[in-house]
Amino acid sequence: MLDDKIILGFETSCDETAIAILKGDELLVNTISSQVDIHEKFGGVVPEVASRAHAEMIRNIFHASLNSANLQISDIDIVSTTDGPGLVGSLVVGYNFAKSIAWSIDKPFLTVDHMVGHLAAPLIENRTMKPPFMTLLVTGGHTQIVLVEEWGNYQLLGTTIDDAAGEAFDKLSRFCGFGFPGGPAIQKIGEGGDPNKIELPRPKTKHKYNYSFSGLKTAATNFLNNLDPNDKVTKADFAASYQEAIVDSLLSNFVKAVNETGVKNISGGGGVMANSRLREKMNIFAENNDLNIYLPTPKLSTDNAAMICVAAQNNLITNDIKADDVRLSSIIA
Repeated sequence: MLDDKIILGFETSCDETAIAILKGDELLVNTISSQVDIHEKFGGVVPEVASRAHAEMIRNIFHASLNSANLQISDIDIVSTTDGPGLVGSLVVGYNFAKSIAWSIDKPFLTVDHMVGHLAAPLIENRTMKPPFMTLLVTGGHTQIVLVEEWGNYQLLGTTIDDAAGEAFDKLSRFCGFGFPGGPAIQKIGEGGDPNKIELPRPKTKHKYNYSFSGLKTAATNFLNNLDPNDKVTKADFAASYQEAIVDSLLSNFVKAVNETGVKNISGGGGVMANSRLREKMNIFAENNDLNIYLPTPKLSTDNAAMICVAAQNNLITNDIKADDVRLSSIIA
């Protein structure tokens, strides 16, 4: 049984050095060290800088996490880590450190697909979430609609054919000088703005569940380039309208997939799922259609190691499914 097993998890796929410790249903530690301040001056994550920062921070964060949980390294029963997708250099730092820990204490070492981690994130706070359910995974590099028929049996119904939603936020924010990361910056600037002030497209693709955000980004930049100085458009109106276009696009295909499959449980995950407008409209959709909805809190939506722990735990419970068997990222590749 895994009720009393202590799982140590690492997540270093991008620019957060994250370590968590899970014991049964209890999350003992969930430490996240962000590199936002480091990369903000570049307007985006620089891979080489990110991997070096991980290497500099991971040892201290590991020891601090053990101390916070009042544990010794010998108390750990299972070690888990993200093995992709993500920035190669960043992943290598976390993978090698985690594997070294597992080897040194002679404990099982489990790898977890990053997207499966996001998919499992709602379980951290709500163990009642059970398949079948439809999930919307929205990260900096991926936008996916996934039907979970049972744990380990995942159908990728839709994905992005160009920019992901997170990229659409980041790139437009960099163009406008709003700040990094783009999603939170645009959300903050858009507070109080009119989301219907500017007509922006909701791009469609040939495949009914796929996404495309490059055209929306281009339409928004063209609007700014051709803006008449006499037009009364505030930064708040523009940011709110752009955010609304992304949210509407995300929900349009997701709602279609939910309605056409008839599932009664929905969920979400990924950094963009921390967006308050997206969460609001997801909850409205669930309420209006009598659906059960499971969303991780904003902190557990962004990259974290707690989701890696719970995904590893869930993989063990469901007949020891390994990451390579359930790799969502490889389906798109």
